[in-house]
Formats: sequence, C-alpha cells, structure tokens
Amino acid sequence: MLWIITKYLFTAALVVAVSEFAKRSDKLGALIAALPLVTVLTLIWLHVEKQPADKLANHAWYTFWYVVPTLPMFLAFPALLARYGFWPALGIGVVLTIVCFVLFALFVKRFGIALI
Repeated sequence: MLWIITKYLFTAALVVAVSEFAKRSDKLGALIAALPLVTVLTLIWLHVEKQPADKLANHAWYTFWYVVPTLPMFLAFPALLARYGFWPALGIGVVLTIVCFVLFALFVKRFGIALI
C-alpha cells in the first residue's frame, strides 16, 4: 500500500510542477508538458514492479501510435478557446480527438497496426 501511495504522490507532484511552470512561462510549461513524462513514469513504474520487457516495449509502441491522433486537438484548441471559451473548446477538442483516433485507427489497420 505504501508503494501505491508513493507512486500517486510522486506522479501528482509532477503534474502540479508542470502546471506551476506553465503559470510562469507559456513556452517552458508547454515544453515540459510536451515531454512524455507520464509515459516515462509509467515505464519506470512497470520496470520497478518487474513487468516483462515485452510489456514495457508494447506500452512504448502503442503510446507512439496513440499520440499521433491527439495532435490536431492542440492546433484546434487555441482557435476554439478564443471563439467558444474554455469548457466548450475542451469538449470539442476531446470529440475531435476521438474522431481523429477512430479515423487514424482505421487507417493504420491497413498496415497491420491494431489500435482498437
């Protein structure tokens, strides 16, 4: 139980740190947020918990493919935010991401990559 609490505290502290950097500098906050910190932490936790190498490799592999369809949201969000406000822009961005993901998954399936 102590291990799980440690993981939660460390991971939460990292998210809070990123948001604090973002308050002080748009560019630095975005750069830090763009780093695959969650993935790196997940790989570390999986490794420390003695998961097999193929589990770690699969996590990294699928993370790459799942990131690609999320990118359009980051381009659309600033325009949506200016026009509709935060919550609608975020909601539209989430829907856009889901649509892009489904279309992307159907596209890469032709190449033998099964994301769904």
